Amino acid sequence: MALIRVQEAPFDLAAESAALTAGRDDVGGLASFVGLCRADDGLAALVLEHYPGMTERALAEIAAQAEARWPLTGCTVIHRHGRILPGQPIVLVLTASRHRTAALEACAFLIDWLKTGAPFWKHEEFADGTTRWVAARSSDDAAAAKWG
Repeated sequence: MALIRVQEAPFDLAAESAALTAGRDDVGGLASFVGLCRADDGLAALVLEHYPGMTERALAEIAAQAEARWPLTGCTVIHRHGRILPGQPIVLVLTASRHRTAALEACAFLIDWLKTGAPFWKHEEFADGTTRWVAARSSDDAAAAKWG
């Protein structure tokens, strides 16, 4: 069963990777994705809002789909909320499997589906003081759709 966390604090990639593989001799591949906040177009901060409980359930359902499709030996999904500055991490996806292909494909599947299926609301704050809500992108929907 996947480890799912929604938290305000940053995460430690090395510590989370070590925790996922600790004491395991059946892991042949560990794939990771870390999404970072970019400073596009003068972005000063990204504010992520969510509904506690609902968000964790949605993330767990997406992770369960990955666990059903690929022979994973472990899976971690950590998504931050709150005010995030450019350069800071937003999301971590780790997948472990006996073989690299399963780990890599499951990791790609998870991040594609998290972009469209995770209930977060994103609000951008700009250096000039303006703000705007982030709309869904058709490119994210297309990336998720390729998984069927």
